[in-house]
Amino acid sequence: MYQRVGKAAYKANLNNTIALDKYFNHPHQLFKTIHVAGTNGKGSVSHMLASVLMEAGYKVGLYTSPHLKDFRERIRINGIVIPEKNVIEFVENHKNIFESLKPSFFEMTVAMAFHYFAEERVEIAVIEVGLGGRLDSTNIIVPELSIITNIGLDHTDLLGNSLKSIAIEKAGIIKANVPILIGETQEEVKDVFVERANELKTPIFFADSEYRVISDKISENGLQYFTVEGNNSMGLDSLCVDLLGLYQSKNLPVVLAAIDLLRSREFSVTQNDIQEGLKNVVRNTTLMGRWQIIDHSPLIVCDTGHNAEGIKQIVNQLLTTPHNLLHIVFGVVGDKDAGAILSLLPKNANYFFTKASIPRALNENQLYSLALEHGLHGKTYPNVPEALRAAREQAAKNDLIFIGGSTFVVADII
Repeated sequence: MYQRVGKAAYKANLNNTIALDKYFNHPHQLFKTIHVAGTNGKGSVSHMLASVLMEAGYKVGLYTSPHLKDFRERIRINGIVIPEKNVIEFVENHKNIFESLKPSFFEMTVAMAFHYFAEERVEIAVIEVGLGGRLDSTNIIVPELSIITNIGLDHTDLLGNSLKSIAIEKAGIIKANVPILIGETQEEVKDVFVERANELKTPIFFADSEYRVISDKISENGLQYFTVEGNNSMGLDSLCVDLLGLYQSKNLPVVLAAIDLLRSREFSVTQNDIQEGLKNVVRNTTLMGRWQIIDHSPLIVCDTGHNAEGIKQIVNQLLTTPHNLLHIVFGVVGDKDAGAILSLLPKNANYFFTKASIPRALNENQLYSLALEHGLHGKTYPNVPEALRAAREQAAKNDLIFIGGSTFVVADII
């Protein structure tokens, strides 16, 4: 299973997905979909869109990955996870096809999600791409709207080691006659998307040309306030979002531009639905791990950002968050470029190097050795709870403890 072992579990074709889809009689054709890809931000964008559509009164499926605590987080309807009973029955009732096809964990999970959404008659499902796009198991859908948030260097062992090669993989979700929305205009890859859209004669939009965040501020009431300007920002100059993190200023224009495109395709979403949906993302969808505050005095925050672009955003936020000393509980998975990530981290912090409880995790002693090469200092701990316990013991009440480096490090303490 990719979440645990990485590359060995990845299947670079859609054969099993197509076979399962045929076996289940094409369930994804029974509901409308929105397809969301990208290196960073696709999880936040997916949850924000689901929350807004819920406020607009739609029955909304949400398929995301990975999960933090419970497998069932991946498959939700109106924020409620798939019941255990449905998971068990799905596997038991269709064991023969699984034993003959031997699908990957991800292929089976996508089939389960589409089957469940069709069974429960969702009106629209927000489908987050697992990895890449072109060969991702989710890429059998023909959505109302395709979204690619941005392109960064991640999963280079599978998708290629240049921005252009990664963009080509993600551009694989672009479909004929389905509008494609790109979150960030990146000169290195813009042409990849424009050329693909032209080939398929499909309209292409860039969210950062439609909306811009002028200012943002996290308030004491746990909400983040944004001032937005844009082509259709009437009544949206001040928006509050309960997903915290400076990087949400990149995600918000994507969500607003996506809603405009959905409205043009006859979805009924009011300004009030947008405001309420953004203010209640966590409540509506139970999303965790995005600049999530765990405790106060000392302030303890975790975040699932795990590649160079994500870590840059987190470091910016750490530096602008008031504190005396900074303590960082940190672990990474072994298939990431740990050196590139460590080079971005602040040198004047006290580090607690650790590893998450999955086979993919990089050993804490190897991480420590790499960190020394980048001028980072601290001690090693065999697991995340021990590392956090040590950080709590050493931190004073005006200090800041940050936990991150990997989704799985965050999962071990949430």
